[in-house]
Amino acid sequence: MSTTGKINVQTENIFPIIKKFLYSDNEIFLRELVSNAVDATQKLKALARMGEAKGDLGDTKVEVEVDKSSKTIVIKDKGLGMTKEEIEKYITQIAFSGAEEFVNKYKDKVDKNVVIGHFGLGFYSAFMVAKKVEIFSLSYKEGAKAVHWECDGSPDYQIEEIGNRTERGTNIVLHIADDCEEYLENGKIEGLLKKYCKFLPVEIKFGTKKTWVPSDESLDSAKDDDKGEEKEKEVEVDNIINNPNPAWTRKPADLTDEDYKSFYKELYPMQFEDPLFNIHLNVDYPFNLTGILYFPKLSNKLEMPKDRIQLYSNQVFVTDNVENIVPDFLTLLRGVIDSPDIPLNVSRSYLQADGNVKKISAHITKKVADKLEELFKKDRAEFEKKWDDIKIFVQYGMISDEKFYEKAAKFALVKTTGGKYFTFDEFENHVKPTQTDKDKKLVYLYATSVQEQHAYIDAAVNRGYEVLLMDTMLDPHFINHLEGKLKDVSFVRVDADTIDKLIKKDDNTVSKLNEEQQNKLRPVIEGAVSKEQFMVQFENLSEKDAPMLVTRPEFMRRMKDMNQLGGGAMGFYGTMPDMYNLVVNTNHPLISRILEEGNEEKQKSLTKQATDLALLSQGLLKGENLTNFIKRSVELI
Repeated sequence: MSTTGKINVQTENIFPIIKKFLYSDNEIFLRELVSNAVDATQKLKALARMGEAKGDLGDTKVEVEVDKSSKTIVIKDKGLGMTKEEIEKYITQIAFSGAEEFVNKYKDKVDKNVVIGHFGLGFYSAFMVAKKVEIFSLSYKEGAKAVHWECDGSPDYQIEEIGNRTERGTNIVLHIADDCEEYLENGKIEGLLKKYCKFLPVEIKFGTKKTWVPSDESLDSAKDDDKGEEKEKEVEVDNIINNPNPAWTRKPADLTDEDYKSFYKELYPMQFEDPLFNIHLNVDYPFNLTGILYFPKLSNKLEMPKDRIQLYSNQVFVTDNVENIVPDFLTLLRGVIDSPDIPLNVSRSYLQADGNVKKISAHITKKVADKLEELFKKDRAEFEKKWDDIKIFVQYGMISDEKFYEKAAKFALVKTTGGKYFTFDEFENHVKPTQTDKDKKLVYLYATSVQEQHAYIDAAVNRGYEVLLMDTMLDPHFINHLEGKLKDVSFVRVDADTIDKLIKKDDNTVSKLNEEQQNKLRPVIEGAVSKEQFMVQFENLSEKDAPMLVTRPEFMRRMKDMNQLGGGAMGFYGTMPDMYNLVVNTNHPLISRILEEGNEEKQKSLTKQATDLALLSQGLLKGENLTNFIKRSVELI
């Protein structure tokens, strides 16, 4: 007998609300309905293990079928099925949740993680794309009668018992609305299934596909003759679109390095480089969390990648846009995070505000830091080999996350231009005797390019100094951060000043030129360079040092470097012209020769040659100036 009724909701406008606000994208309907089908199947398996569902379960695949001619999509499962009373309760009373009731009833006997979703509101996402929805269902319970339910998107529905269904389980039939006919394309549906259902724990069939298998003939010939020729035949098989047992659901002890690499390629088929290493997450208190995070090779440029970490809830895909859900620096990693404590609601703003998500985020940060420390302690040499590829990740984490900084300070490395690696404590102890200035401050000399700053590095190394290589785009920010964290430490780029002034000691070299001679020479030098760009200063250096050097004040250069990553007041420095110091070595013989040269033209030529050499050493001699320098050099030779 057919009966009618009204869906038990607070307002008659529930369907427009669902369509507009419940989910951020209407394609989610397929995820919800397939998840429900998997949920029903998982529940049945759980009951069978407990002896409450009798008989052979048979084939439990979930099937999705598209019929373009009838404009329908059908989601079929062979799970629990529903009685008329259960449909009345779980479908028409939206406030109830079948999943919650199931867990409460069997909480001591079944793992709650096998229950994927809440059948209530998830089911109604069907009306985002369908003008009418039908349910055909037969419960697993003995003596149950099949049921048909139908609703056209209004609060009115019709339900009746039917006698023509003998197969256990549920079919959801969506009659697709005219404005959603894109979902009747096989390619579209298969793409959504692979996006949202790729790792659901029950096999999902979407049509069939053709494949090649060894033929019976080849098997027979192989038995008779070891040299039997391999023959294949084309057969039609189920098109299973998911992997029900992805690596993160298995125990780490059961997985090899190859298993982890294979899963990485499954996640990122277009990524040809193997990851450096991985972290297998497996937590059951104070929340449930599993997953695998991979460290890819990172370039020195800070590129904020998108869609690298995939977020799942009980193997149901939630989002691959985890920006602002996990800390920014973790988005440099790849992999999967899965937790039943993450709500399936796909709204990012909702996820960001969710307390469990925040706890999970903090825990993952801790696990990543613990793993890096473990690798550092276990095999220092191997860790150093990987350091250049993970350095920018660690730096970014230390800048942006205080707790990560506290842990990373134990294993973060600095690298010298000579290729040696030190922790912060190791480096401090290594350079303290030589690189402490007269104010008892430890000076960290650094270079951003071994090639471009080679002369300055060479001068520093010849003095017994160590020079760090700080060549990533993030290093200017990282240096500022470290100066605020490390006690009595300053960072100075190796070309920021003359070697004697980089680390100020008490001893001073006497100048060969007195003040009057310097004042006489100054306009000659200033006439050889741009006054807007260069400030001429005289220094008492060694005769072994260059006659002229170009240095760049640390503060101005650092502000310019930091401006490349942008941010606030630093934009001011980004608009300023590049300023340099042209340092004249008063003790070099060439400077005395320029001063004493009586021929004005020859004096200008010598001065220009000396200043151009200084510019050339910093890569600042270009265009016409470089051409003229080459011509002048040939003439002088």
